[in-house]
Amino acid sequence: MTTTSEAPAARADAPTDAGLRRGVMSGPELAAQAIANIAPSAVIAFTAAGIFIGAGNGTMLSFVLATIVILAVGYCVAVFAKKHASAGSLYTYVAKGLGPFGAYLAGVALLIGCWGIAAGSLGGSVSYINQFLLLIGVPFEGVFAQITLAIVLGGLATLFTIRGIRLSARVSLVLELVSVAIILVLLVLALVWAGPNAWDPAQFSLEGVPFQGVAAGMVLGILGFVGFSSADALGREAKNPYKAIPRAIMWSALGVGVLYVFSAYTQIAILGDDLATVASPLEAISAQIGMPAWFGPVLTFGVGASFFAVVVAPLNVVGRIIYVMGKEGVVAERFGRTHERHLTPHRVLLVAGPAAIVLDVVLLAIGVHPMDIVVWVDTYGTYGYMVAYALVAIACVVYTRREKMRNGLVWVCATVAVVAMVYVFFANVWPVPAWPLNVIPYLFLITMIAALAWYLHLAKRRPEVIANIGNTETDALEGVG
Repeated sequence: MTTTSEAPAARADAPTDAGLRRGVMSGPELAAQAIANIAPSAVIAFTAAGIFIGAGNGTMLSFVLATIVILAVGYCVAVFAKKHASAGSLYTYVAKGLGPFGAYLAGVALLIGCWGIAAGSLGGSVSYINQFLLLIGVPFEGVFAQITLAIVLGGLATLFTIRGIRLSARVSLVLELVSVAIILVLLVLALVWAGPNAWDPAQFSLEGVPFQGVAAGMVLGILGFVGFSSADALGREAKNPYKAIPRAIMWSALGVGVLYVFSAYTQIAILGDDLATVASPLEAISAQIGMPAWFGPVLTFGVGASFFAVVVAPLNVVGRIIYVMGKEGVVAERFGRTHERHLTPHRVLLVAGPAAIVLDVVLLAIGVHPMDIVVWVDTYGTYGYMVAYALVAIACVVYTRREKMRNGLVWVCATVAVVAMVYVFFANVWPVPAWPLNVIPYLFLITMIAALAWYLHLAKRRPEVIANIGNTETDALEGVG
């Protein structure tokens, strides 16, 4: 494969398999990375109720439309993934269509997205694991307990990512499978309990459904998929990446979409209008169908585990994007080298993981509720994902046209993706939300402006670096340090 950057020489005593470990991850493990980044269990626990407030019986339709949008984005990503394998994710892909500047913007936006989702989800894990401990009789509550959990859980997530992609992916997969299984058992038992009343034709007739509410619900539905393409950062570690990664992206998105539609239907069928008012829909269903007392702690642990999985998965992506940037000189070269034993970008992870912990600890210390951390910080990260997804869709059109590839479907998917991302952004800033959500878009813009200033500095002082941006593919990813 082509590279325009020379990799640093590996140490004489370094393993022969230098850089990120080659070809160790199977298709299911890649899908695990994608699904863990989405954290469907955490989304199921809250999102359907949020959409129902505005969309009513059109909640399922909101999820169906959101799934179509995400599949459109996924198709654009898959076009690149079939031709290029890299640890750079959308950063590398966008370079193929929009050049260095577009790639840089996509890379920075994706870093904001991944790190924001990881830091925000740490708050969710703290909240639910703390609640789990209380339910099983462990007297561990208050701000000190929450800060302790943030440090422990954040430290474990960082450790797993440093120890190896297979370990972190398997931890994420096991936790998410356990969580999804617990929720599916609850939902299926609820339908069995309801008997003939489980059939709810009103959700299919769409009579009286407020379509403006359905469109607004799409915003939350789309946000429930952010991070779905994270397997594209594992081009180095994947077996047969040109086939495995596109499949992992598309099938994980489709599978999670089906799960969302099923869970939305069941929650509405069982709770009806109460879905708009209950604090925790899953706990309400559990109480309504008479689940045993021990199921409450199990359900709470499952959601907490899902949040923890989504701390681990995006940190993997952060590490690999900055690893590529280090190779290309965009950031310090030391970040473009890997752990001598584990062959992971440990120097990046030892910054990104603790930074997420520090942010959560500070917010907890000043009295912010852990679930507010989820909402605030995840919102910040979501803006990054939206920009990255729009850029990769536009880049796909340019790339396929230049390469003279058949791109009729690309045009359709790119149009759907870009229009949807613009709409989601607009819906998040107007009407102006309450504080502090009203200032988060400006924090995102400030971050992007600061990143743009660094790009202009590089363009002026180190133009050779600009030429390298987004051009490093898997064969160039060497170097142990």
